[in-house]
Amino acid sequence: MTAPVTQNAIDVVGELTRARARTLDLCDYLTEDQQREQVSPIMSPAVWDLAHVGNFEELWLLRAIDGRPAISDELDDLYNAFEHPRWERPSLPLLSPVDSRSYMADVRAQALDLLGRVDLEMVPADPEDRVRRLLHRGAVYAMVIQHEHQHAETLLGTHQLRGEAAITPPGARLSGIAEVPAEGPAARLAPAGSTGLSGEVHVAGGSFTMGASDDPWAYDNERAAHTVDVEPFYMDRSPVTNRRFLEFVQDGGYGSPLLWAQEGRDWRAGNEPHPAFWAPADTEIGFTVLRFGRHIDLDDILDDPVQHVCWYEADAFARWCGRRLPTEAEWEKAATWDPVAGIKRSYPWGNEPPTDRHANLGQALDGPCAAGSRPLGASPHGCLAMIGDVWEWTSSDFRPYPDFEPFPYKGYSQVFWGADFKVLRGGSWATDPVAVRGTFRNWDFPIRRQIFAGFRCARDT
Repeated sequence: MTAPVTQNAIDVVGELTRARARTLDLCDYLTEDQQREQVSPIMSPAVWDLAHVGNFEELWLLRAIDGRPAISDELDDLYNAFEHPRWERPSLPLLSPVDSRSYMADVRAQALDLLGRVDLEMVPADPEDRVRRLLHRGAVYAMVIQHEHQHAETLLGTHQLRGEAAITPPGARLSGIAEVPAEGPAARLAPAGSTGLSGEVHVAGGSFTMGASDDPWAYDNERAAHTVDVEPFYMDRSPVTNRRFLEFVQDGGYGSPLLWAQEGRDWRAGNEPHPAFWAPADTEIGFTVLRFGRHIDLDDILDDPVQHVCWYEADAFARWCGRRLPTEAEWEKAATWDPVAGIKRSYPWGNEPPTDRHANLGQALDGPCAAGSRPLGASPHGCLAMIGDVWEWTSSDFRPYPDFEPFPYKGYSQVFWGADFKVLRGGSWATDPVAVRGTFRNWDFPIRRQIFAGFRCARDT
């Protein structure tokens, strides 16, 4: 059996508006020069993301649905992510910040006008009826809304890469300090360190339903739902914390060749022996963490999940403590499968959409919060923080599920299949609640550290 869908109805106008407000907030607090600047060759200038979001919306909400001609063939080329790699984008004749916003506003006005004339309840006549499939239960709008939130999270990663020049994102409250409010969306809903900082849960072997079935928000790579048999295993109750990762650093884990695969040793040779944005300091712990231009004593966030670690670092840590990274099937079973009821949940805690009592999501804070802070978000097996706080690396390569069908375009998932990419699960503090669920699959190169990623460990019984 499977659980009800994640969203039974989509507030299209409200969610489009909310996503756009977030995008503009993350760009409006930058100067024009900062919006044009490329902070890193692996990231786009913010102004490229702006018009790209508008172009994606034009493509899917105007042209794919209504057959309208392109506003500009030149814009289609400039903002095609496959035609122009990130390192090349600053050299392109991009729209200015003002013109980008004007283009986005024009597309949005047309999209809202068209929305009043389409039927989101129509049932697809047949699998070949592309427009009906896109409109059915608002699927194309869900895709566009999630796409914009995913770029907002990328913009946050770009801001973090500004280093000393970065500032706290709009709307986010400072984490890692005593002034975090005791109430409200950023609250630590249990005393830091009260639960979940250590220990593991047992997940029984057997089959479960993996993937999404009837969720209009689900991407093609989450489909089709299928039965997977998993051997029994143990999973960490919470993500690995800064405290635990510091032990790995202090024990010389980065310098121990036996802990690293050859590719990891190659990566390690050119990188510092600690997570990104950690810096040696004359403090009791010996490190500070740079977070949006603010130096935080590591001692103040020891119980928060470690973030900005790549897959090779996560894999080496797991070897160091005699464990391993979970497969994505293990991760999803521990997160979503209710063994008593024999059903799959949309989220670890059930089918209720995320709230601030379940998970640290939606940029309410400027980083993760202490492990065990949200016990109401526990999975049926007792795992905590499987949604929010940090993306979690798994051991799995990004591969298609059985009966995978690329829809609505091959470029979202299919072109990335293979061993070059590792799967991440669960979302981060920067992920919007509508852009993550128990079946959501993220992926990236195993060397990447700009993403808000951590991990938890598993082991065989």
